[in-house]
Amino acid sequence: MEAFGVRRTTLTDVARRAGVSRPTVYRRWPDVTALVADLLTRELRTILLDEEELAQEDREEEATRTRLVRHAGGVARALATHPLFTRVVDSEPELLATYTFHRLGTSHRAALEVIEPTVVEGQADGSVRPGDPAVLARTVLVTVQNTVTGRRLFDDLIDEEALVGELATLLDGYLAPPGPRPQAHSP
Repeated sequence: MEAFGVRRTTLTDVARRAGVSRPTVYRRWPDVTALVADLLTRELRTILLDEEELAQEDREEEATRTRLVRHAGGVARALATHPLFTRVVDSEPELLATYTFHRLGTSHRAALEVIEPTVVEGQADGSVRPGDPAVLARTVLVTVQNTVTGRRLFDDLIDEEALVGELATLLDGYLAPPGPRPQAHSP
């Protein structure tokens, strides 16, 4: 799929490459789109867990919001460089349309299972603003998703690392509890 794209890959190709019979593959997935959805979900879960581990390592003294923002940035960075994800976003974005515009998928739910409890933890330690944790978590999810899927809109301005920095600034400001904010200095 990475080499030829989803549209030009068949389940027969997958079976041949995996060294199994076609019926074996067809019993599990009715079509290539279902296979890609499962594959993307598996890859996203791996990225979520890997980045969560990294965010937790040696960061006990940091505020939860800082860890959450770092985790979100790490996920965005990993997705922006993941070969299959970038292939789908760049060449066949219509495969993501349902999950981008109409409903939450398994990948979204897996991400929310990580984000929402972290929002609750941040609210408890005072580093995340009050509000419905489900709403805050979903806003974080959609912001990361839209930043990663729309990253090409920034190609003429900044590289992917700078884009992750902008995402972190946006999420940190969104999640910050209310309080005095530094005044912008006018020139």
